[in-house]
Amino acid sequence: MVDARDALLKLMQGNQRWVAGELEHPHQTVARREEIASHQDPFAVVFSCIDSRVPPEIVFDQGIGDLFVIRSGAEVLDQGVELGGAEFGPNGYPSARLIVVLGHSECGAILAAIKSIQTGEQAPGHIGAVVYALRPAYQVAVREPGDLTENMVRAQVRLTVAELKADPLLAKLIAEQGLEIVGGRYDLKSGAVDLIA
Repeated sequence: MVDARDALLKLMQGNQRWVAGELEHPHQTVARREEIASHQDPFAVVFSCIDSRVPPEIVFDQGIGDLFVIRSGAEVLDQGVELGGAEFGPNGYPSARLIVVLGHSECGAILAAIKSIQTGEQAPGHIGAVVYALRPAYQVAVREPGDLTENMVRAQVRLTVAELKADPLLAKLIAEQGLEIVGGRYDLKSGAVDLIA
């Protein structure tokens, strides 16, 4: 079992390898696949965007069995499925004492939400539900100086971290079992993750 601080250090060291182009590709062998076929002990949960340019296992240079990964557009936290996944990781597996909410630069879901909110144009299909869920982040971001998209990316990460920390099941793990929940922002160009919450 890796405690939350060591888990975060392990992720950030992996990210430094990704940025430097010095990947180790740990736990990506047939032997590892066979070793964990009957059990798993991931050391962290990463809740990130569905964006194809932000795969958590690569961004953090980790391998099979290392991370629970939950993905949704702009880290929108559905009160059912995504939240259940976030609860399941650290509740079902005491090895996972860290949850990282990972937003990223130039998020397409954020850009689409800004356009829809500002123009009043309805997003097609169920994308409207993502736009609706991002309205609180927009309300925070629009009041801040600087780039609206960047402000909204950061606001969404912080709001999601706060929502996870307020969840009764996760709050109990924070209080009693050392669970930590942090937020980060991934830069698409540099590959670097910065902690922002």
